[in-house]
Formats: sequence, C-alpha cells, structure tokens
Amino acid sequence: MSAFVSSAGALVARVVGSSVVSLPSLSRDNSLCPSSRENDLVRRTFLSGGKMGPATFLGRRTELPALAALKSHVPMIVRNEAPDGAVTLEAPKVKQSVYAFGPGAPKAPVDRNLLGGKGNNLCEMANFGIPVPPGFVITTESCNNYRAEGRKLKDSIRDEVRAAVKFLESQMGLKLGSAENPLLVSVRSGARVSMPGMMDTVLNLGCNDKSVVGLAKSTNNDRMAYDSYRRFIMMYGDVVKNVPKKLFEKAFEALKEAEGVTSDVDLSVDGLKKACDVFKKIYKDNLGDDFPQDPEEQLFGAVRAVFNSWDSERAQVYRRVNDIPDDWGTAVVVQTMVFGNKGDTSATGVGFTRNPISGENTFYGEFLINAQGEDVVAGIRTPQPVNKLQAAKDGIDLPTLEELMPEVYQQLVDTGKLLEKNYGDMQDMEFTIENGKLYMLQTRNGKRTGFAAVRIAGEMLREGLMTEKGALRSIQPDQLTQLLAPIFDQKAKDKAKDKLVAKGINAGPGAATGLAVMSSAKAVQWAQEGKKVVLVTEETSPDDYPGMVAAEGILTARGGSTSHAAVVARGMGKPCVVGCSDLVIDEDELTISAKGMTIKEGDPIAVDGTTGEVFFTAVTTSPSEVVQVLINKTKKEEDSALFQNYKVLMELADKYRTMTVRTNADTPVDAAVAASFGCEGIGLCRTEHMFFEEQRLTDVRRMFFSKDNTARVSAISRLKKYQKEDFVGIFEAMNGLPVNIRLLDPPLHEFIPHPDEELAALVPVLDMSLDELKAMRADLEECNPMLGHRGCRLGIVYPELTEMQVSAILEAALEVEAKGFDVIPEIMVPLVTAEKELQHQKSLIMRTANKVFEEAGRTIKFSVGTMVEQPRAALCADALARHADYFSFGTNDLTQTTFGISRDDAGKFVPLYIEGIPNPEHPNELMVILQADPFQKLDQEGVGQLMELAVTKGRKVNPSLKCGICGEHGGDPSSVKFVQSIGLNYASCSPYRVPLARLAAAQAALDNPQKLSDAALPGAKSWM
Repeated sequence: MSAFVSSAGALVARVVGSSVVSLPSLSRDNSLCPSSRENDLVRRTFLSGGKMGPATFLGRRTELPALAALKSHVPMIVRNEAPDGAVTLEAPKVKQSVYAFGPGAPKAPVDRNLLGGKGNNLCEMANFGIPVPPGFVITTESCNNYRAEGRKLKDSIRDEVRAAVKFLESQMGLKLGSAENPLLVSVRSGARVSMPGMMDTVLNLGCNDKSVVGLAKSTNNDRMAYDSYRRFIMMYGDVVKNVPKKLFEKAFEALKEAEGVTSDVDLSVDGLKKACDVFKKIYKDNLGDDFPQDPEEQLFGAVRAVFNSWDSERAQVYRRVNDIPDDWGTAVVVQTMVFGNKGDTSATGVGFTRNPISGENTFYGEFLINAQGEDVVAGIRTPQPVNKLQAAKDGIDLPTLEELMPEVYQQLVDTGKLLEKNYGDMQDMEFTIENGKLYMLQTRNGKRTGFAAVRIAGEMLREGLMTEKGALRSIQPDQLTQLLAPIFDQKAKDKAKDKLVAKGINAGPGAATGLAVMSSAKAVQWAQEGKKVVLVTEETSPDDYPGMVAAEGILTARGGSTSHAAVVARGMGKPCVVGCSDLVIDEDELTISAKGMTIKEGDPIAVDGTTGEVFFTAVTTSPSEVVQVLINKTKKEEDSALFQNYKVLMELADKYRTMTVRTNADTPVDAAVAASFGCEGIGLCRTEHMFFEEQRLTDVRRMFFSKDNTARVSAISRLKKYQKEDFVGIFEAMNGLPVNIRLLDPPLHEFIPHPDEELAALVPVLDMSLDELKAMRADLEECNPMLGHRGCRLGIVYPELTEMQVSAILEAALEVEAKGFDVIPEIMVPLVTAEKELQHQKSLIMRTANKVFEEAGRTIKFSVGTMVEQPRAALCADALARHADYFSFGTNDLTQTTFGISRDDAGKFVPLYIEGIPNPEHPNELMVILQADPFQKLDQEGVGQLMELAVTKGRKVNPSLKCGICGEHGGDPSSVKFVQSIGLNYASCSPYRVPLARLAAAQAALDNPQKLSDAALPGAKSWM
C-alpha cells in the first residue's frame, strides 16, 4: 500500500496495489489545490498500466468541508468513520480507456474484445520482443461511448490520450509537432475481428509547416519529410474532412506531368514541396479553413474519423455479410510512424505465413521499395513478390525481397513462424523496413480461400501447430461451398471482366456456363440435343422444373433467396442467381439486356452462384474434386489431396458436434447425394415436390379439378403409385436413417394453370369444357394462397388425400424392409395451428396404418410429428406436444408469418431495411431496421423466441419430444449455432449444404454445449 501526499502534507490518495485514482490535493487550509505534480504522477501511473479501482482518501472529521469539496470533484463513497474522527472515502472503479505498448509500458490485458484484434496483437508482439513501433490503444468501449454520446469524445478519454501521448514522447525522445525532434504517428482502426479495408487510417499525423522542417533536418532526408507531409494532408483531408481524394490525386498528377515523370518516387523534392502547398490550398478552398497545424487537433480529428468509419456504409455491409454485431465497435491504434519511404533501403509490404489462395506452406506476400503502406493496397505501383518461388510461380520478373534484402527477408519469415506458432493459425502481417531495419505493424489470422482454409487446417493439425478445435474454428462453414461447387477459374473471370453485366442474389452454389435459354421446354429440348444451357426467366414455377433439371444453371430477374428457383436450385446443387433486377428480359424478342449489352437466346452466358455475378460470355467450369470423389465417382480419394483434407475436417466435425445433421430431399437422387455428403437422415421430404414432372403435375391438376368425390378419389389413387415409387427409392438411399415425410402442402396457385392456353391443354385430358375448367379455376383461386387451403387443411377437407399418402409411405417402408433394409419413417402433419387439427390428422394416420399393417400381416415402427411454422403453433406447443412425437420448425413460413412479410415481396423493401434509411432524428445518419435478411439468417429475437418457447412448452408436456429445424435456415451457420443453444436435436438443410451444417454444428457445440442430444436415437451416427 502506498499513498500520495501533497507538498502541504495532506494525504491526497491511498493506492492499494496498482489501483490508483487521480484526486485533487488539499492545502493546509482545507481548500482544493489546482492540478499538482502528484496528480500528474497518478495520471501517468494509471495510464502506464494501473487499473482504476478502489482507492481511498483518509481525512479527519475537522476536514469534512474539504472532503465534501473533494467528493464533488471525484465520486466518493463513505466506507468508514472511526471513533477518533478519521473518515475513509472510496472512489468507485472506473474503466481504463487507453493502454500503452512498447518499451517501458506495462503489459496490457490480453483482450481482443477490449483492445481490438490489431491492438491486442501489437501488445502481444511487443511483449514477445518483436520489433514493434511503440504506441497506445484506445478501447472499443470508448468507440461505443463516443457513438452513444452524440459522437463526442469524453473529456476523460481526451485526458487519457494526452497522457498517453506524453508517455509515448518519453519512450521515443521525440515530441508531437516539434520543430526540432518531431514525432509522427499513424492512427488506425482495429475491430476485434479483421475487417480489411473497411475502416479508415491516417498516416504521418503530426506533420505541420514547422515539424516537416524538423523532420527533414533530423533525418537528413528532405524527400521523405515532404513526401510524408503531402501524404498526410491528402489523407487527413480525405478521411477526416471528406475533401474528395480525386482533387489531390489530380493535382499531384499535374505536378508529375510538369516535371515529365510518371512515378511518384521520381518527383523532385521541390515538386513535393509544391504538392504540400497545392494540397493545403485545395483543403482551404473546399473547407474555408487553413490546414490544422495543432497536432492535438489533428490527433483528435483522426480518432473521431476512425470511430466514425465503424459506421461507414462499407463497414456496415461487411458486418452484415460476415455476421459481425454492430455494437462491437472498433479500437483505435495510435502508433509511432516508421518510414518505408526513406529510400532504396526502406520498404513496406504485406506477408502471409502460407499461401492464402492455395494454402501451400510457403511464405507469400508483396512489397514496395521506398513506399508507405497505402501504396501497396492502392495499386499505384506494381508490387513485387517477396521471394523467388512466388515470382516464378506467378510469372513476375521483378526483384524480390529475398534477393534485395536477404537478411531482412529471413527475419520476416522467422517472425512469421513465431507468430504462427503463437496464434495457432496462418498469419497476415503488415511490415515496414526503415533503413534496413524490420518493424512489424500488424499481425492477424489471414483471410483465405475455402481451398486454402481446408488445406491449412489439415496441414497445421498434422504439424502440431493447430489443435483439433482450432482447426475446426479456423474455417468458415460457407467456405466449404467453394470446395463443393463447380467454379470459374479466376484468370478466366478476369479475362471476361468486360462482359460482367450484372449482379444478383447468389442463391445456389457454384458457377455455370452455357447457352441462354428462355423456356423450360427449350431447355429440355436443347439438353437432350447435348447442349449445355442456362435457364433465364423472370421467375420460375413448378412448371419450369424439367428445364431447371436440364439446365446447368438458373438465372431469374425476380425472386429472393427463398424463391422457388432458389430453393429448388439449392436442393439440386445447381448454380443459381436470382433477383437480378438489372436484367431486361424480352420474351417476345428473345433477348436479354444489361449494362448496355444485349444477347439473344442461344448466345453464351455464365452465372456465378457464389458471387451473384452474370457474364454475357462463356466461362469454363469443372466439378470440384470433392464432388468428383463422392458423387460422380470419377476421381479416387487417394488422388485428391483436397478431398483428403476435406475428409479429415469432416471427421473432426463429427467428433465434436452433438447435433444431428439431416437433409431436405424429395427424390431418391437428392437423398443419395445427401447421404454421400454425410447426412444422418431426411429432415424434410416435401411430397408436393414429387409432382413437378409433367405427367405427375397433370394428375395433381386432375385431383384439384375433379367434379365430385368419386373423380377425386380416382385421381388421388393415380398419385399413390408415384409416391410409393419415390418413397421406396428414398428409404433405400437412407438405409437405417430416419426419413421425415411432410404430408401434402401445396399452395394451390403453384399447381393451377393460370394462362388460358395451359388450361385449354387440360380439356382433352380431363374431358371437361374450357368454360367448366375456367369456372373451377375461379373457385380454386385464393386471395392469399400461402395462408389459404393448404397443409393439414387439405387433409381435413379431403381425408382420402392423407389416407393415400400414409398408405404409400407405410407400404413402401414395408416393401423396403422386406429387402433387408432398415427403415425409420416419420410422418409430419404440416401447417397445424390448433390442437384438434393435429388430433384429427393423427387419428386418420393411425387408422390408415392399422389398415395397411392388417393387410400386410406385419408392422413397422413409425412416428408422427408436426411442423411448427405458424406463431400460434409455437404459442400452443404444449397442447400440440400431447399428440406429437416430434416438432420440426418450418422457419421459412414461421418467419413469413411472424414478420407479416411475404417472401415473394420482401425484395421490394427488405434490402433497404438492411442497408439503412435516413434517420428522422439524425438526417445525416442511416437507420438500419434489420441487421440481415430474416429469410436468410434466422431472426433470433422474434422467430427464435417463438422456437425456444415451443421447445420449452412442448418438452414440459412431453419430455422425450424430439425437435429439429427444416427451413432454409438449417444450412445457415449462425442459425445452426442458435438452434444448438435452444436444445434442438437436429438441423436439416439442402443436400449440398450438409457439409457446411456438419461443420457449423461442430463449431456450435464448441461454443455452446447442447442441452439435449439425439445421439442415442436410431440413425444418429457419423457418415463420411
């Protein structure tokens, strides 16, 4: 314990351990003194690492007037009043906002949530003894405080920053803004996760008209000094004051042109001095103020700009895409400048400990001689490869860092190995070389392709540099899409960039190229002729299903991520782009136009279902190696290193996950594909999807257009044959795994012919007049088909429909079991909202089952459940659980009915909700209404709350109730993580997303061990 005493002898503060508080001092007459040496000592001790905590002031009763004044200055709590009159006051704990790093600075807490990833890693590198320019970090909490308080920096934060600057000046023996020994700093962002290029940076801060002279003199390098000043004026004007960067760039080009040079490094020192003057004039012409000369004004302006950049449009979009919460905020890293622009022995660059594109275990990177960091990413000059191997592979004939500065290069490689070992992952490092000395400016886990991610995880695991859990966490589940889907070679895309005409919603994985075809019938015809086609339509319907099957890819001008085209394409693993509103499709002229270009039906077109890009040209594709091994069987496992790494990853995922992964499959082919990808059953078999083929669709329409019950029963009996055939194939493909079959749930508008020409085609088939069919169509039409006569309502009004389907399911199950297969049927009643609806359908199911079993002379075990896809079903889950063996959450419809938003109309306004609309209270800011499209990522606050309520209420009545999710969200990693947290037993997704869901389920289990597991349930086993 120690205490600070004023020169007058009064006890100012008592410090316990390293916990200190800055207090005003007392004079002998008990008046408050102005700021004192002791207070400065306290502040500096605090800023150099002491945490603000319980600090005490001890006084006597006779000093209470002064104590009262003290308490008004610093919030104090009376902790003790002794008999002798001594009083103990205690200051409440206050959070520290600034942490220093570098020589002489105490260790900062290892906390990337507080310091951001960049700040945290800089502090750690400094502790390792790695050469890191000293600096300090302003916390992410400070950013959020700034945002919450009208974008104003608190006085307390300003005071801490000022003290941190003084400490930095003492570390460096330099002074910010000095005319003799100037200190220059960089001001950079640093969120807790990497957001490369999304937020702002200011370099060379501290330059002004006086310090630039001192910098030139102290470094004996006029060029570097004035080059740094002109860069700072432009960057400060652009980033902090929003002066258009192009104005500075245009003026600089004019100066180079006047001297007859093309490269920045060839401009004379006089030219650089002129650039500083011209840039200051541009600044004043645009803002009406002189360029700030006060370094403190510069610093706080830059700090505010970096905090503001957290809410920039590009940062918000990046967060939406990558599921990064808005309330994380960014830290600010203020760091001493080191100069890569001092001459030919100085450089700046970026290095990766492994190749981020291929995953190869070779150092990879780029650098520039005599440059600063922004030059590498801005593309002003062609960067050079760091080593000879990279130069040879990329065909680049430029000197490498390995050749120019071999010792520095080796130090960089060795530093990378140290960091890779420490962080257990491939590192992305920023570095600067100043006069031959290496400085590290940043390290972070490197961004990488899906191919690289799987290779790096597998190899680092074998090398002992990654743990199993670390390997699982190092890969984003969505990256597996790149491994499974046909892809375009990046070089081929680059060649076709002048034909890139539009971008829509990336709805189906992979890429496809072929001839544009504008009707389903022609797609089938051309495919039969051996042509590869891409189906291009305004939107698709069940009638287009044959063409979708025949096409290599699908492109629609309308629709969203859960539109018909998107859902069917994902189920088939077809590349698909939907909602491409820039396309103009002329079905009369058979042309497709966008971006001033027009192609005709039959011309080549390419769609990238991973990026949403559309090209009016052909781009070559090929199946991924994983698909060649697992699905096509055209490649052997031992011949594919990629598949071997993929297999290791999947085995690890299955080892750690506790939640079962099923698939949504409607045909034997889909089921077989999903089984190859390791699904553990079918979570949703949509029986209405079995009727998209032309003859089957006609028989469904025969059912709906029946004149009487006899005709309807006859039509229904025709459908039983198709259903049973499909169920046999699915049960065989899923040998020993559960198959959850949803009873018929067709929105009638998807099956009723709308054009009169289509209706007329049914006249000879149904032996009815066109007028009769038109009248019946009018009777069947609904104002809101998605909430109309569908689901269990069909089975209640037409019980023979339920009887037919149950008979087909159980007869198929008995037939397959007789062949020696294990069969686990599950029968699901859709769109239930009332207990008696489920009670009615279950009674009908059991009666039909008894009849089938009696006729067969044997039985088979099966279960009956319901789809929870309406808010009322979730609210009344306890009543439904009395009659259900399981719940399956249909989150597509549950989202639609909870929000009151039609999936088909969401595209008209939901994107605006996500991008942000003008805030009435703060017109210069955007109000973001939704963080993500609720049809793509599960709405955890609303829909999720209903699901959790249903699980809780259902299991209270029926403790053995099994619960799963079968909507499109079942393949979304963030949604999988959520359903794990509320105790669901399984997630079900489309076949080609099964590997993604397996990995996401493993990561969810690592982050949140599951409440309940169906590991003991039949079929819950790990497949490769």
